[in-house]
Amino acid sequence: MAELIDGKVISKQIKDELKEKVAALKEQGTEICLAVIQVGCDPASSVYVGNKKKACAYIGIRSESYELPEETTEEELLALIDKLNSDDKVNGILVQLPVPKHINEDKIIKAISPKKDVDGFHPMSVGALSIGQPGFVSCTPAGVIQLIKRSGISIEGKECVVIGRSNIVGKPMSMLLLRENGTVTTCHSRTKNIKEVCKRADILVVAIGKPKMIDASYVKEGATVIDVGIHRDENNKLCGDVDFDSVEPIAGAITPVPGGVGPMTIAMLMNNCVESINIQ
Repeated sequence: MAELIDGKVISKQIKDELKEKVAALKEQGTEICLAVIQVGCDPASSVYVGNKKKACAYIGIRSESYELPEETTEEELLALIDKLNSDDKVNGILVQLPVPKHINEDKIIKAISPKKDVDGFHPMSVGALSIGQPGFVSCTPAGVIQLIKRSGISIEGKECVVIGRSNIVGKPMSMLLLRENGTVTTCHSRTKNIKEVCKRADILVVAIGKPKMIDASYVKEGATVIDVGIHRDENNKLCGDVDFDSVEPIAGAITPVPGGVGPMTIAMLMNNCVESINIQ
């Protein structure tokens, strides 16, 4: 039976630590402000934005909300980002993705000042991570590192396998594990003998975007398995990229879905907002 890595408990620890830091900053006269922009009313995005606002309220970060209509033009959105970039009272800017089809996502990400890029998506933030410079780190991979470390699992010298090479999770995840002195292999849809590669892993991070794809045949006995995926199964129940019921009996530690990586993403976003004081 695997140890269950509880993202709800660990994210609450992080948020409570941040709450203390924010209170101390307020005493020194420093207030932190996050600007959240949502274009259109995608229901999943609205849930995420609501959760981010709740987390801000809990920690003591001021949040400014910009809910723009679906038909907002790219120019209008860029003008708002430009205004927020030059507003000294705003420490972090977050544009909830995806944006409507008529807006170029890449252009929007690049428009946010790297000093306010609390999502960690700007090319300069990614570049800083790759060469070990200070900067914002993408929230989900940063959350995975905290889940592993705060569960008392050492990364140093371990064989780490990341399945997935997206810019938001897979690539920064591999770089962060490397930064923690793991020996890292990145797998993807073109990897040959992917099962054999995965079975070597002491730490297996799965971000492949296919429900329940990874079953026990991919997992070494006693491995730590981190499931970044989130889907709905045939019974409309939430599930991940890992077939939990098959993997849990042989893993050493495993994250559930929901309640594993999900809560950590918002905790690390809050952490980036607090860190923005040092970066700025």
